[in-house]
Amino acid sequence: MSDRRISGVGVTPLLGVGTVVQYDSAVDLDDDERSAVDPETERQRFEAARETAADELARERSRTAERVGAEEAEIFDAHLQFLDDPQITDGVETAVSEDGVTAERAVSRAFEDPIATFEGADGMFAERADDLRDVRDRLLRILLDRDRVDLSTLPEGTVLVAERLTPSDTAQLDPDAVAGFVTVEGGRTSHAAIMARSLAIPAVVGVDPDAVDLDDGTRLVVDGTTGDVTVDPDADAVAAARESSGATVRHDPVTTVDGRHVEVAANVGTPREAVAAAERGADGVGLFRTEFLFLDREAPPDEDEQYEALCEVCETFAGSRVVVRTLDIGGDKPIPYVDSDPGDNPFLGVRGVRFAPGERPELFEEHVRAILRAAAGPAQLAVMFPLVSTVAELDALLDEVSAIAAELDDAGIDYAVPELGAMVETPASVFLAREFAERLDFLSIGTNDLTQYVMAAARDDDRVASLHDPLHPPVLRAIARTVEAVHEGDAWVGMCGEMAGDPDFTELLVGLGLDELSMSAVTIPDVKAGVRDVDDESAATLAEAALNAETREDVRALID
Repeated sequence: MSDRRISGVGVTPLLGVGTVVQYDSAVDLDDDERSAVDPETERQRFEAARETAADELARERSRTAERVGAEEAEIFDAHLQFLDDPQITDGVETAVSEDGVTAERAVSRAFEDPIATFEGADGMFAERADDLRDVRDRLLRILLDRDRVDLSTLPEGTVLVAERLTPSDTAQLDPDAVAGFVTVEGGRTSHAAIMARSLAIPAVVGVDPDAVDLDDGTRLVVDGTTGDVTVDPDADAVAAARESSGATVRHDPVTTVDGRHVEVAANVGTPREAVAAAERGADGVGLFRTEFLFLDREAPPDEDEQYEALCEVCETFAGSRVVVRTLDIGGDKPIPYVDSDPGDNPFLGVRGVRFAPGERPELFEEHVRAILRAAAGPAQLAVMFPLVSTVAELDALLDEVSAIAAELDDAGIDYAVPELGAMVETPASVFLAREFAERLDFLSIGTNDLTQYVMAAARDDDRVASLHDPLHPPVLRAIARTVEAVHEGDAWVGMCGEMAGDPDFTELLVGLGLDELSMSAVTIPDVKAGVRDVDDESAATLAEAALNAETREDVRALID
């Protein structure tokens, strides 16, 4: 059959053409499994498998932080926690001691109820079942001494077709080789989908199980925008799909219909991500997450190592603005070589500037020295401070930068004091935006944390996922208040949260007055196209109506 169409949910605004490689990640237990077992031996086998799995996860976390991004790598922190979950470990102990089964059979049983619990939930909570399966299958593979399929070596032009892809599976994929993937399970917020967007791999999830009964080598067109998968397309269908897919990559700055310039920048975590962002047409970097340099290692990077990494990103965007966020570690993002108590609520604890310089001034000083040295390079480097909540905090930070600059000057070291800014992530920073703007060159709104704090809804708690939506009127009003205050303070204001990268929100954000939008590289062409289509008067009208709305449903109806 030619040109058969399969429908699912597109999770990346990209199109790929390639040939099918079927993949099954499940680990089945052998029918001839040992029956007579010694409980102590099986307990020891399980503990050894846990240790091996933890070592594997630590290595994969490090590789993912390097290849994909620091935030995406945090997925593996949850996997490490599952290894120590009492429900799992106690379940294995009971099955081994009381039922006399092997460690692998005990692991399979121990994960059954937790997986079923997640699957019975709604939305993002349900998708966490894949994380549990990932950990279960890893333990089973280790216990059964089976080799893992190496997905990093798939041939060029592969379209991976599977029932599901776990985070560990997706993190292996090489975006230069994989033309796309299609899965039966998963949604837009699944970890596989998040990684696909970060890796810029076309992906469609949630397709009918019978529809993907395809032979290896079958040619497919995967449209991650529409969610359509075309089977055995002819040459005309391939050409038409490519012509209609996504927005054109534009390397020049864009303006609205009325000529207002809006900078469209990228969020990056590594020099490699910066290169990918430049290829997608980013005007610059709106958020360089420096914490990737500090994670997954036994000691902090020295000043020169930080300087070299910063220079590598600056060289990619020579002549453009590169906004560097100072070290945002602590609380929910611990590092092994720092003895820091995350507290009962890490998101409300010691993180951002409360950690560096708050608790580790020596790390901060070396960090800022590297940034000021890099600011003398080819890019228009800017620096912003995370989680600033008071004017006193900000004044102390500015004094610290001045002191470090003076030290570099006295030592005859080449440096420059860049544009200085701060993140707007808390209600406190919203209310102080005018005072901050009078002291700084810019502010950047982090909508992920701002939504969390305005709505009192933790980002990682799926039970309150519906509250973690920036379209809630209180969040929109916080954004609008910030923009107005910053402009009154004669500074510019950007946004680097996920909201900035959703093309559906571009008109609204332009209408709210944002000067810069920064996002994952994959959505840059679509947002640039959206800016070019914006009529300033219509955008302002939309923003006013959204700010007067009472519910997020009302706001979404206005956008739709």
